[in-house]
Amino acid sequence: MDAFVTRLPKPQSELGTPPRPTPLNEPDQDRPSKRAKREIPDSESDQSHHSQDEIVPRKKSTNKDPAKDKDQDVDGPRPTDFENAMAPTDGGTKAIEEYEAIKSSQASAEDEDTTEKAQPRWVKGRSSIYSDAFNLALDTVLEEESHLFDDKENEVFRQWRALDYEAQYLYVRLFLRKTAWWHRHGRLGYHNDISDLETAIDVLQSSRTLPTGTAPPTSNVEGIELEESGLGESFTFADASEDHIKSVEEAATLLSLDELKALAKEAKFQGRTKTELIRSLVRMSHQQTGLMSVGLSRHNSRESITSEDQENKDPKAVAKTKLRREDSNRDQHFLAKILAILGPCIRLSPPVFKLFERVHLVFYRSTEWTEKSLTTIILAKIARRHYPEYIVCRSSTIFASRMHLLEYESGIRLEAEVDSIMEFNGPPGEEGHKKILGIFEKIYPRWKTLVEEERQKEQTVYDMGEGAYLRRFTPGHSYTRIVHKAAPIFGKLKEHLREHELLSELLDQRLFQMARRGGWYQRKALLEEHYMPTLDPTPTTTDVEQQKKHWKRIAVATCEAGLQDPDCHLIFHYDLQKRLVKLEKKLRIPRRLQHDFGHVNLEKPVEHTVKGVQLKRDVPTKVGRQTVWLDELDSQEECSVEEMCLSHYRSQGWKGYHAEGGIIRTLFAYLFYDIIFLYIPNVFQTAYQMCPLDLHTDAFYPARASEINHRLVEITNGEGPRLLRQVWERESEKKTSVVGLNWDFDIEDLVELVECFEGSALAAVCKVMAQEYRQRGGGIPDLILWRTRDKTGNGGDGPAKSKGEVMFSEVKSANDRLSDTQRLWIHVLTGAGVKVALCNAVAKEVREVD
Repeated sequence: MDAFVTRLPKPQSELGTPPRPTPLNEPDQDRPSKRAKREIPDSESDQSHHSQDEIVPRKKSTNKDPAKDKDQDVDGPRPTDFENAMAPTDGGTKAIEEYEAIKSSQASAEDEDTTEKAQPRWVKGRSSIYSDAFNLALDTVLEEESHLFDDKENEVFRQWRALDYEAQYLYVRLFLRKTAWWHRHGRLGYHNDISDLETAIDVLQSSRTLPTGTAPPTSNVEGIELEESGLGESFTFADASEDHIKSVEEAATLLSLDELKALAKEAKFQGRTKTELIRSLVRMSHQQTGLMSVGLSRHNSRESITSEDQENKDPKAVAKTKLRREDSNRDQHFLAKILAILGPCIRLSPPVFKLFERVHLVFYRSTEWTEKSLTTIILAKIARRHYPEYIVCRSSTIFASRMHLLEYESGIRLEAEVDSIMEFNGPPGEEGHKKILGIFEKIYPRWKTLVEEERQKEQTVYDMGEGAYLRRFTPGHSYTRIVHKAAPIFGKLKEHLREHELLSELLDQRLFQMARRGGWYQRKALLEEHYMPTLDPTPTTTDVEQQKKHWKRIAVATCEAGLQDPDCHLIFHYDLQKRLVKLEKKLRIPRRLQHDFGHVNLEKPVEHTVKGVQLKRDVPTKVGRQTVWLDELDSQEECSVEEMCLSHYRSQGWKGYHAEGGIIRTLFAYLFYDIIFLYIPNVFQTAYQMCPLDLHTDAFYPARASEINHRLVEITNGEGPRLLRQVWERESEKKTSVVGLNWDFDIEDLVELVECFEGSALAAVCKVMAQEYRQRGGGIPDLILWRTRDKTGNGGDGPAKSKGEVMFSEVKSANDRLSDTQRLWIHVLTGAGVKVALCNAVAKEVREVD
């Protein structure tokens, strides 16, 4: 436990670094195919402000390489803040074997130091990384946050600790499957770690008593249903199938397709798929013909109705009772037959399962933890890495009370329900919209109350910028996301007035979902321009044209407010500026009074065409496979399309890398090193982090706004090279593990690149990274290029003049379209005055090779 919350001495071994991005003079390894790209919606669309990450239904990526753009994964569960902050670890067999070897050596050392009484040696099958990680999470939570659990729950924890290793190991492995479902004894496995599986199962299924009358009363909060653990006077860690499986349908779902087909052949029911077979079996179990076909008849039913009963009861009632008993017998017959096929099964007891899920919610501050999350911290502890110096602080006040935790859990559950409706099985229809709005109406009054409470806490409680991150763990955060997702539903239902009211309320608070303020401004201005003139409940005039002008002026004020809002992210400025200019022209405002954004007018990317020799082999090509080219200008060897284009640019005097976002993340880590590791309460909760927990959230920028803005001014004034060298001289020998920082980039190349940047342009790029590190880690053009001019010093204290020029180039192949994140980066770069090129690779010759 001490290792988890205190700063440890740093190991002396070298850090294993990722593969080096390829400069111009080095060949690259095979590069995976480009990820699938999506078209950015038009800004005039009714749904323009929902084109960021969470409203669009998730799509399967065509990218076959899981290592590609790891931080942009949208298919699986999103990594927890802990996983984002930890150094990458190999969670495979090799890493686990290394962990076991370290544990074994530690146990051996303890044996050697013991003189009087022999200590038990660690051996395989007596400890595992999974149970160790599970217990680390439990111990850490109970050490600081035991007040979140009642007496019954603490008794469950006490009895958990009393379990032997094999029972704990079996529980943890089943727990990691993330669902309290049935598992057959014969298919569990784990024989390397569990010597007696049946004994371990019996231990988990043993009934245990709990103290009575100690659970605190729980009441619902303004109509929000809170979910308690459901523990009674006794509990088991796991359930037995013979005690809990009571229906044919539940039992049949556990059968394999082959087993169902065999049963169908015997009982004479039909179906092609598993679902059809189960449906037919359930129907059969309620039919007398199905009963007769398997040898059970009405005559041999144990339960009969006596003649006395028949005389005293109504004939219709007697007939109904008789049918119910026959149905019960048929169900029991099929149920017994299925259970005999299945053999004994085990399921983690739902109340205890939910309790341990709550423990992990408190530990990871997330519900999206996985097996990888569980082992990340353990593997990070044994990794031979150097970590930055920072103050570790795990606060016990993130969840102020048990009621706070229960409502936060309820808010997450409601938000997940909204996500499920919106993101899966296609766009939600009318029924889906009704469900989402039903959830919205349930939480809306409570959301307004919590917003006001947080306003007061921001003024009187929070200190040192900690509120921005802590608010993510309040129910108000989840409720705000639900309100944000309900707003476009009102738009789709043509209730634009209600949508406008919601957007106004969202913008009136500066506590939750700060990264979305720009989108809210965009949508609000669109509604005011196009819809509000006819929907205004209190029109200022009966003249339709005057009313339109009135609302256009309000839309102008909205755009101005967005551009002046320090919490409106830079990526939204271009669309707001474009709408503002258009509105001022429509209102015929005198030119001298109109806004002039000429200094940020976006230049269109220049088009470059590079011709080369494409190599093809006589083998079937897979969709998305990288094309192979000949590097005519350099090595005369096979290369990727990006390397071929790099050689072309080199022939024109450019230097550069094919690194996509890697070099920008490296520059950001160098330039903001001290700010990244600045002390903010609760964001450094372990001694093994590469970054604060809030870096990948919208809380990072507002919590450090003063320091970040000061650093941006320094970069604008040409201090970038000095900042870069300071960090390199202090940390390069240790190769400190810092998020995004690749020590393989040559420091002289990086300094030269920074010198070639206009200071203001580099500051703009860094500001986008500081505001939206997670979302903007991808989409940066493939190639970053620079070339120097004659070196001249900067004679003043003003913005630094560059010593060269920088260009980003996105390599495009046939039918390749820009994704929305790529478009955003092109807007940012061109708006900052950086040259961007779209490089079209054209095959002047296609050469067949063996």
